[in-house]
Amino acid sequence: MLPEFNSLSAFRAALSKAPVADATARAGCEARNGQLTKPPGALGQLEDVAIWYGSWRGTDKPDISAPQVIVFAGNHGVTARGVSAFPAEVTVQMVANFKAGGAAINQLAKLAGARMDVHALDLDRPTSDFTAAPAMTETEFLSALQTGWAAVDPACDVLVVGEMGIGNTTSAAAICHALYGGEAADWTGRGTGVDDAGLALKAQVVAEGVALHQSADGLDILRCLGGREVAAMAGAIAAARMLRIPVILDGFICCAAAACLARVADGALDHTIAGHQSAEGAHAALLQNLGKAPLLSLGLRLGEGSGAALAIQVLKGAVACHTGMATFAEAGVSDG
Repeated sequence: MLPEFNSLSAFRAALSKAPVADATARAGCEARNGQLTKPPGALGQLEDVAIWYGSWRGTDKPDISAPQVIVFAGNHGVTARGVSAFPAEVTVQMVANFKAGGAAINQLAKLAGARMDVHALDLDRPTSDFTAAPAMTETEFLSALQTGWAAVDPACDVLVVGEMGIGNTTSAAAICHALYGGEAADWTGRGTGVDDAGLALKAQVVAEGVALHQSADGLDILRCLGGREVAAMAGAIAAARMLRIPVILDGFICCAAAACLARVADGALDHTIAGHQSAEGAHAALLQNLGKAPLLSLGLRLGEGSGAALAIQVLKGAVACHTGMATFAEAGVSDG
């Protein structure tokens, strides 16, 4: 049963007491993997992924039958600074497209056999421009975290969280700059396709925001520089940990949300893997900071959870081989 929380201190406490992978199940997965009808290591990263998945599901013969994809949407006040190639109205329009089944994520979720949910968070009330004030008040931030937390279906067996929010690559760049330092330009990319002048302005806005909100705390950084949809993703990723549901991380924005959790509690992302490396320039550096090797690298930069949803197929393949293959003894094959 997923506990509720009504304060940031309670959320922090939940993170600090989050369950860990099942060591017995992991040992069983490793033993089974060593007995399967293949040369040792022949399935490469798929073997590691299957063992990781089984350890979180508590079995040496796991199965994936109930994936969930959740898309959170929010609007950002910082778009008033001209950081995006598209107007904020596109967020509302794309939410309607998600609900009508017309977006890329709808097709990929359907292909993966995943339940898909869409949560629009106060789209008529953008966050504050983080170059002038914290993006969210503590009350607003807590509400967004709770939305994500409550959105996870306890019956799902793998989770993907995606986003829609014009301006949210600016938010993600600011979060990464605050977490990891360097120059603002190191973390700032073209997002929806801004030109060179727009990119320079975007980096300037990121630098201004981080200079205004100096903090080493992951949740404070997320509150001051994030968006409601980014906070909701963090809430959902944390809830999945409490339920021992493995999570496939999506692109730059999703990983920025996850990085804030990693700053709050050691091992907070042990139940996650990186679905893909996106074409947003700083995503590779972010994955390196998180210690995550992506399953795919296809030049995607759509967001929505699209890369992670596609990676469900890879995870399913890994688990199918691990659970469905015969052992040498079962197949009557000599193992050497």
